[in-house]
Amino acid sequence: MTTASRPRVRALLALATDTWLARAYLGVVAASLGFYLGAWYVGPDPGLAGFYPFLATAPLGVLAFLASVPAEYSSLTWLSPSIFAVGTALVGLFNAVLLGRLARRVRTREPRSATT
Repeated sequence: MTTASRPRVRALLALATDTWLARAYLGVVAASLGFYLGAWYVGPDPGLAGFYPFLATAPLGVLAFLASVPAEYSSLTWLSPSIFAVGTALVGLFNAVLLGRLARRVRTREPRSATT
């Protein structure tokens, strides 16, 4: 990464953590991922544990799911939950940046007068 692109990355990550809405969303994504990984690696049967991170990052969470499907049929079966978790974390971060931008735009909007 070049030094010129570092301020851009920091500015985008600041959008994901500056507002309470984005922080709360990242907390929900982290909790759902923690539950998923705990159920997958520690629990006896993960069942539908992947539904919670999928639901928390919808609609872009579909991309994380589609990225992990080919790894499920390979000989490295441990790779599929790892790819899904990393993809879900990236999608959650992207969604948090969008929420942060939306919250900043709504907060800085100038009030309109009632008389037109």
